[in-house]
Amino acid sequence: MLSRRTMLQGTSAGFGYLAFAALANEQAARAADGTPSTNPLAPKKAHFPAKAKRVLFLCMDGGPSHVDTFDHKPKLTADDGKSAPARAGRFGGGKLLGSPFKFKQSGKSGLYISEVFPELSKQADNLCLLNGMYCDLPNHPQAFIQMHCGVFQFPRPSMGAWVAYGLGTENANLPGFITLSPSGGNGGPVNYGSSFLPAVYQGTKIGRGGFGGGVGGAAQVPNLKNPKQTAGQQRVELDFLQGLNQNTQEQLGGDAGIEGLIGSYELAFRMQAEMPKLMDVSKETAATQRLYGIGGGGAGGGRGSGFGQQCLLARRFLEAGVRFVEVTMGGWDHHRTLKDSLTNSCGAIDQPIAGLLQDLKNRDMLKDTLVIWGGEFGRTPTGQGDGRDHNSRGYSMWMAGGGAKGGFAYGKTDDYGFEAVDGKMHVHDWHATVLHLLGLDHTKLTYRHAGRDMRLTDVKGNVVKDVVA
Repeated sequence: MLSRRTMLQGTSAGFGYLAFAALANEQAARAADGTPSTNPLAPKKAHFPAKAKRVLFLCMDGGPSHVDTFDHKPKLTADDGKSAPARAGRFGGGKLLGSPFKFKQSGKSGLYISEVFPELSKQADNLCLLNGMYCDLPNHPQAFIQMHCGVFQFPRPSMGAWVAYGLGTENANLPGFITLSPSGGNGGPVNYGSSFLPAVYQGTKIGRGGFGGGVGGAAQVPNLKNPKQTAGQQRVELDFLQGLNQNTQEQLGGDAGIEGLIGSYELAFRMQAEMPKLMDVSKETAATQRLYGIGGGGAGGGRGSGFGQQCLLARRFLEAGVRFVEVTMGGWDHHRTLKDSLTNSCGAIDQPIAGLLQDLKNRDMLKDTLVIWGGEFGRTPTGQGDGRDHNSRGYSMWMAGGGAKGGFAYGKTDDYGFEAVDGKMHVHDWHATVLHLLGLDHTKLTYRHAGRDMRLTDVKGNVVKDVVA
């Protein structure tokens, strides 16, 4: 039998479906007041009071060396050139390579930070160093995917998709998850995909490469503008198309792919009005742009201009209500020429990240914005020529703001930096802790798929409450 709903959607080329976008926008706007909404990206209540409202993940693609950045190892320096101890495992045949960089205590907290971060070290009292990190494999693709998705053996939703699924977004005209210049390798789209979650939760990609290049300008978002149609003409065309999609959806009795397509079309239409304004960083003051090192400003002398632009865009997206933003910087796989390569990599991000943290603090956003920095693993204390090999058994990451304990170092590796020995924090524990700061219980943030309740942390993970302020 023909239902009234089916008749309205099918009659006159789907004219009854014209109200869909308006209703979706209205429901999303009312969701903040507690009114139920069918919009999957509408804001949702956390499991318990949250310390953080949003996340900015500064992803360092390639594996930064922990013993040259945030994990001070004076014994490694003292024993430079000696044979590695037998417990070093497969690296036991190598020679220890002391860090070519000096460490100093920074801030009132006295955190040890390498000289490669002169500006970031001024933010030491906002940083929560995680020096006992470890993951399962020292191979880029597996470790990179595990850092993003928790599991690398099977396709799983990324952390950003899980956060958008759990909390929605605070702006109905923008995605819940945006990724700036994501890595093209190491799994590519898997790292910002939604897998079995509805497609609306996947990351929206802006820019390419992951090497700190600029992504400014609306042209970096493909097909954001339609020069051949007005907004009104495009709305009529889209309504017709959505009517056909909805009709097919009804006939099939529900299809996740079509549902995701309908939602993505509507979101893309709304993005056309808001995204270009957000991506126009020229509206920022000269002082703000200098703070991020854009255009040669700041202490970095212009080395961080591209990455600084990404960080500024990220702040603008977060401020506009995007729930999860990731910024990727590649080029950290320093198997050779460690001193020069690491100096260049750190120089490109030092001023931008320091400026970002200060800007968030100035805007009273750092207290409820969780900023995360790190890569898929660390590097070996032994030398590989004049560089370092991969090391998944012990490395460093850091968090700032969003309820993370500032001016605090948690966990440590052994005297040389081979493996985590105290305050060990597996990737599953890290994910559980990030979700906890957002007010989400990682054991309850689940989605039914293939006959079981799936979650970011699989069946593992413990919240590390020692790092929570």
